Amino acid sequence: MAVVCIGLLVVIFFLDTFNATVYSVGGDDIAGDTQEARDIRGLYDGARAGSIAVLVAALLTAAGAAVMLYRGRNSAAGEGEGGEDVDFDDLGR
Repeated sequence: MAVVCIGLLVVIFFLDTFNATVYSVGGDDIAGDTQEARDIRGLYDGARAGSIAVLVAALLTAAGAAVMLYRGRNSAAGEGEGGEDVDFDDLGR
């Protein structure tokens, strides 16, 4: 999920840059105080904010899962075979 959000943010960045470039070709300034310039600057604000929110949630979920896996790494080790120690020779039979 985090990779998708980062990809979305990259695409939004390039689209935003493209829109600003196209708007500036006509001699207009994207940093200007006109309504059109404000609309272009705010075009992807919702998608950008949503993508950042989902990215943060995905990173927090991944961190939580890593903590849970780290905490439970030793508790599940002996449950599968009743605690028997199986070596390579036993596996080869």
